[in-house]
Amino acid sequence: MAVTEVELRVKPIESGTVIDHIAGGQALNVLKILGISGTTEATLSVVMNVESKKLGRKDIVKVENRELKEEEVNKIALIAPAATINIIRDFKVVEKRNVDLPDEIVGVVKCQNPSCISNTTEPIRPRMIVKGKNPVLLRCTYCEQPLADRIADYLI
Repeated sequence: MAVTEVELRVKPIESGTVIDHIAGGQALNVLKILGISGTTEATLSVVMNVESKKLGRKDIVKVENRELKEEEVNKIALIAPAATINIIRDFKVVEKRNVDLPDEIVGVVKCQNPSCISNTTEPIRPRMIVKGKNPVLLRCTYCEQPLADRIADYLI
């Protein structure tokens, strides 16, 4: 099937956000980050595992009538470090940017070490240092436990 035929299957949106270059198979985690479940009233399109010159396989998520908050973009960067965010208004891309992880992430990802002080009853927010951006490698500030695999499982 030609690329133009695939593109015609997904209707352009008038306004909202298109998240492109999501690593193949991660679109459902992006929806989780955005708080979108099967009961949402939002109009969205999800394309999974399509060919990509950049990634081999990629996912795309289109969310109508919603522009993402910076904290949502930062969370998406954790599981899709090559993603691009396209803001659409009047059927045109008015802003396009790559996601970029900050050097430190606070209160977004919990430590995978159950004995870490950030996982106790202490009033401490989880704090991760970004050691690598693609692939993403995080390290807990408190116990120095690394986190690289299944980051989506540890999102708060």
